Amino acid sequence: MYDDEFELTFNLQDEDAAPVELPKAAEEAGPEAPAETREPAADEEPTIVLPDRRPEPAAEAAAPDMPQPEAPAAPEPQPEAPPRPANGRCVLISGGDRGIGAAAARAFYAAGDRVAVFYHTNADAAAALEQELPGCIAIQCDVASRASCEVAFHAAEQALGRVDVLVNNVGITRDNLILRLTEQDFDAVLDTNLKSAFLCCKEAARRMVRQRYGRIVNLSSVVALRGNAGQTNYAASKAGLIGLTKSLARELAARNVTVNAVAPGFIDTDMTAVLPEAVRTGMTQGIPAGRAGQPEDVAQAVAFFAAEQSSYLTGQVLCVDGGMAM
Repeated sequence: MYDDEFELTFNLQDEDAAPVELPKAAEEAGPEAPAETREPAADEEPTIVLPDRRPEPAAEAAAPDMPQPEAPAAPEPQPEAPPRPANGRCVLISGGDRGIGAAAARAFYAAGDRVAVFYHTNADAAAALEQELPGCIAIQCDVASRASCEVAFHAAEQALGRVDVLVNNVGITRDNLILRLTEQDFDAVLDTNLKSAFLCCKEAARRMVRQRYGRIVNLSSVVALRGNAGQTNYAASKAGLIGLTKSLARELAARNVTVNAVAPGFIDTDMTAVLPEAVRTGMTQGIPAGRAGQPEDVAQAVAFFAAEQSSYLTGQVLCVDGGMAM
């Protein structure tokens, strides 16, 4: 019986009636012995034996006019959940042949997306990625050139059918103190890191606005937020990406197109591998997490912004830096 249940008891005997006494012989015989029957004496009050009024359980269950509750039907076996179907989105990643771009390509591919990557000169790395991810398309493109971007986007659209997600990942460095930084190095970094994103966003936006759906993720850097000596050109290009992200997010939000940015910290890539070991050690010591990040750490953040669950996030910047920019 549960705590919130209660039991009703009824006294079938008239409260005003005198108590009924059983014959002594019957009382001694116990409840199962039949009561002794005899004629009462003339001066003796007759003893009344009340019959047991409780119904027999078996008789009650067998009464034909009492409907019996039906036994609950056994639950039907539930079918197993079907395997997760491919969502069929078409993802285009610039600089997707290695590093963070290749890790993002693997993450989208594992989620069932169709993937195309842009590469510039590293044809071997692009071919290796195509072999690793059957169906992935590698397209040669100079993303700093408008004509090359137009041709590459058309090729990607022909191969994938459409462009649902764009990841602007391509980036280079030409580090030097500003008194030694040449105009050519400044322009090269701005063209590759910022102008390329502008050109790719323009090509993608034209298609996404028409289909009223799209996800754009730009790869910025924590250097854009905190600066770094010797990287004025790189910091300027990555800070420009944040401004581009927020402005474009306002332009495209009404057409169900989100634009967000991921700002990686110190990540183990080909770009950071060329740094002197002392520099790498010093940078790692300044990270609260105590280690350099991996390309997969950034790839998961990129996939998060491209996911359907993030459709209400736009114009945001997510730092993946182990606490470096705090």
